[in-house]
Amino acid sequence: MTQPAVLRDLLTAVAQGQVSPDTAFDKLKHLNYQPVDDFAKIDNHRTLRTGFPEVIWGQDKTVDQLIKIFRAMEPENPVVMATRITPEVYPQMRDSLPNLRYYELARICALQPDIVAAVHPGNIAILTAGTADLPTAEEAAVTLELSGFQVTRLWDVGVAGIHRLLNNREVIDKADVLIVVAGMEGALPSVVAGLANCPVIAVPTSVGYGASFGGVSALLTMLNSCAAGIGVMNIDNGFGAAVLAGQIIRTAAKIDQSA
Repeated sequence: MTQPAVLRDLLTAVAQGQVSPDTAFDKLKHLNYQPVDDFAKIDNHRTLRTGFPEVIWGQDKTVDQLIKIFRAMEPENPVVMATRITPEVYPQMRDSLPNLRYYELARICALQPDIVAAVHPGNIAILTAGTADLPTAEEAAVTLELSGFQVTRLWDVGVAGIHRLLNNREVIDKADVLIVVAGMEGALPSVVAGLANCPVIAVPTSVGYGASFGGVSALLTMLNSCAAGIGVMNIDNGFGAAVLAGQIIRTAAKIDQSA
């Protein structure tokens, strides 16, 4: 059965009193997608189901595919974003999408309003062990800001100079969720988790010398942390950390509203 037929049957059932509006709304969250040529199906109702819109994975797509997906998503979403867009690809996209904005360090392209307000409560702090971890950290930060969350940044506070972290203890104390990004041996999340009274999301990066195995060493350190309660993301996955942090904030707000 095609989607239009499913939608028509559902609306008919609501009109005839066979299905309640609430039940119909729940069903609609799982119905709609929009084909783009023969290479993509846009999930326009992902925000209804999960609280986050679909985000485009930019790497491994052609410029033409990216442009067509952006154009398809723009009428349905106040913000459309793509991750892992290289500086070489962005100018080619901008020719067809003149309002496209590029966050070079985060490698994110977005069609967005001039100002994206922070509409969600709470504060998410993002810490990096070193400057080389910034691309992953900025991917998380920009994703969160484009999704309406308040972000505090604290860069280059790794364990090799622990006083840099301790001199910024107020950032940890004021955070509702912490994202801690580190390469090399990946020790920073364990230290931060020992100081924090909020969830800590650890993100290993591929930064490091040969025996770091492209981030596997940091990943294993974080998974084996002696500080309890750390959630660990995949290597270089700043986007995934952002979504998890946002879901924690939104769930806490939902619990507060129902209390």
